[in-house]
Amino acid sequence: MAEKKHKVLVANRGEIAMRIVQACRGLGLDFVCVYTREDQDSGHAALARELGGPERLFRISSYHDANEILSVADHARATAIHPGYGFFAEDFRFARRVTERTNRLVFIGPSWRIIRSLGDKINTKRLARSLSIPTVPGSDRPVYDEMEAEEIAETLFAFQAEQGVEQSVVLVKASAGGGGMGIEEIQDIDQFKTVYRRVRNYAKRQFHDEGVLIEQRIFDFNHLEVQIVADRAGKDIVHFGTRNCSVQSTGRQKRIEVAPGFRPGEITYAFDAQKVLTDIVSYSLAMAREVGYDNVGTWEWIVSPMGQPFLMEVNTRIQVENGVSAAIARIRRKDGTDILAEQIRLALGQPLGYGQSDITFAGVGIEYRIIAEDPANRFTPWVGRIDRFTAPSRDWLRFHSHIPGDTAYMIPTEFDPNLALAIVWGSDLAEAKARGLSFLDDMVLEGADPAGAPLRSNVAFLREKTATLLHF
Repeated sequence: MAEKKHKVLVANRGEIAMRIVQACRGLGLDFVCVYTREDQDSGHAALARELGGPERLFRISSYHDANEILSVADHARATAIHPGYGFFAEDFRFARRVTERTNRLVFIGPSWRIIRSLGDKINTKRLARSLSIPTVPGSDRPVYDEMEAEEIAETLFAFQAEQGVEQSVVLVKASAGGGGMGIEEIQDIDQFKTVYRRVRNYAKRQFHDEGVLIEQRIFDFNHLEVQIVADRAGKDIVHFGTRNCSVQSTGRQKRIEVAPGFRPGEITYAFDAQKVLTDIVSYSLAMAREVGYDNVGTWEWIVSPMGQPFLMEVNTRIQVENGVSAAIARIRRKDGTDILAEQIRLALGQPLGYGQSDITFAGVGIEYRIIAEDPANRFTPWVGRIDRFTAPSRDWLRFHSHIPGDTAYMIPTEFDPNLALAIVWGSDLAEAKARGLSFLDDMVLEGADPAGAPLRSNVAFLREKTATLLHF
């Protein structure tokens, strides 16, 4: 029986849409893209026209409109949908609808049941603890009893004291809340009862559920990740190493990612850094096997200054930083690993075709997120026009951007002002950092706001943070 020829609808925008299209082309797959009015000049729309002509590009009103996206899929006779990251990437209802509608499509991502299960942070914590995997200290279910809640808070304050935290903080959260709603901090156990009752009453009033979570407030931790890749059957599961994502904005948004997560051969740590990396990989694989994980995903960890790892959450999607893991990974010692392409072919039912022993790692990768923002003003987004944006051509550099390099481009205010991703490789950390600085110095980025003031970006911030990458 001949293998089915797939056409992938790219339900996203910008650089990730461009990378999905390029991965599809590399796999010999057809594609179709969508764009909105604001993105008519985006590189992903231009690439779709260039590679496939106007019949490969459809205008929609919103990337959030599932009905529009599925209508385009049907009209274009797509057989699969790739959500990229953001938008519908971790929406289990969308994934379920895609795969169970009359005109069924392949959802390029984990199965909707996996997304639903691991997208629930309480459920994820409970599952991890059942496997003796360390999680962020705190309750793993809504607490309705005040005495029990106070006991948990006392335990967390004691834990922070053991960690050497001078100013302990515990979070009291409405379990049914979201988006930062119904969260208060306490610095002393004497504050607990008053705050607990206030949050409980707020939760009952706003969400009709009095459940409260008591959690550790995280300070001075490193943020590490483990890249997992699995076949559709959830049987063959491998990892593509670790990443360190500790350089973030004040809003906890990542700005630089480094692979691997620590570099004990070049930096001295106050703990056994190699053991931490080995442990979080082992824990992540154990959990992935337990749930039968069936595509690409990321296990996110925090590591304390004393080297204790705690599972924070699981991201059931491809992540922005997949390329920095690919930069240091070799499958059967061949260059050019593409985790995005692996995600697509595995989602379409192909076997993994290799084992963990076939994956090796070489060097250090650094990914810079280049953004129009003002780090000195709490990373406030900058609004204006990009006049020139060019990157040097280097064999150790991968540059991904949807910004046209040869014409002026107005940054749409409807989306985050992300301009590009730059992935630098070096044989060791020192070389990767030197090359990173060289890239930042040689890149040209110019523009102006409506009043004529020059563009603001995070390039200087990235340059400053490069000096201390992977230090703890």
